[in-house]
Amino acid sequence: MARYAPEHKDATRRRMIETSGVRFKRDGFDRAGISALVADAGLTNGAFYGHFASKDDLIATVVSEQLAVQVARVEALPPGLSSVETFVREYLSPGHRDDPGNGCPSAALLDEITRQDHSTRQAYTDGARALIDAIARHLAVGDSVGAQDRAIGLFTLLVSSLQLARAVTDPELSDQILTSAYQNAMRIADNSTPSPS
Repeated sequence: MARYAPEHKDATRRRMIETSGVRFKRDGFDRAGISALVADAGLTNGAFYGHFASKDDLIATVVSEQLAVQVARVEALPPGLSSVETFVREYLSPGHRDDPGNGCPSAALLDEITRQDHSTRQAYTDGARALIDAIARHLAVGDSVGAQDRAIGLFTLLVSSLQLARAVTDPELSDQILTSAYQNAMRIADNSTPSPS
């Protein structure tokens, strides 16, 4: 039997993680069975276990990888508030709202992550912390006061607002949610609203 080069195995694993990420964010963890996940990656069920011990193992890996990609995007932006504004504008865009499969894992999966095993929740915790830290570094440029707290508030506002904009059936209200969230996010980012004492 022919053996594949390590690069082939790595590429196959990467494809499985990427296609599963899209499927999970679109359909949820429970509605995405192994058969569908491997079919999306162009593999067979047997090939799955050559890469992951279980579906839970894949879920934890996908959550970790999805957040790492998001962190890398934020870290690649030039330092400062204008980059935060770019990130917020893209995050709260109608395009992001309408394409959960290719969007933020938090907005698509947060309610499901809370019901996953410890390894998935730990992967999420590590990734969320890294994303908050990346946002805080941008917020600290020129105004370091409360940058970490503002980053947590900003991240929370973005995720919950996108979830709400996706949940409502009225397109006008959905657009209004995105617009209002953008305005409030930028108030948090530029520290123009005093924090409660």
